[in-house]
Amino acid sequence: MPKMTFIERDGNRKEVDAPLGLSVLEIAHKHGVDIEGACEGSLACSTCHVVVDAGWYGKLADATEDEEDMLDLAFDLQETSRLGCQIIMTDALDGLVVKLPSGTRNAGG
Repeated sequence: MPKMTFIERDGNRKEVDAPLGLSVLEIAHKHGVDIEGACEGSLACSTCHVVVDAGWYGKLADATEDEEDMLDLAFDLQETSRLGCQIIMTDALDGLVVKLPSGTRNAGG
C-alpha cells in the first residue's frame, strides 16, 4: 500500500498508509491528522489547505480553476499550496509529503 507523510503544525512527521483512490483529506481524517475539511471536499472552503513538498508538487495533476479560487482564500498560502480534498492518491504519489500550514481561514465553508 502506498504511504504518505504529513508534517504536522508542530513539525512532527507522521507517516501513514495512503489507500489508492482516497484524497489527502480523507487519508488525514482516517489517521487522526488535524485537517478540518469543513466542506467535506466539495470545493467550498480552504480548510484542507496543505503545502506540498516541492519535490512532489510537479507530480500532481494541475489545480482546477475552482481549486485555485478557493486557494486564493487560504491562510498562509505558499508556492506549492493545494487543497487536500483535490489530491487523490495514486501509485505515482507513493511517498508524498505534505505540510500542514500554520493555520486555516474558513472562508466560504
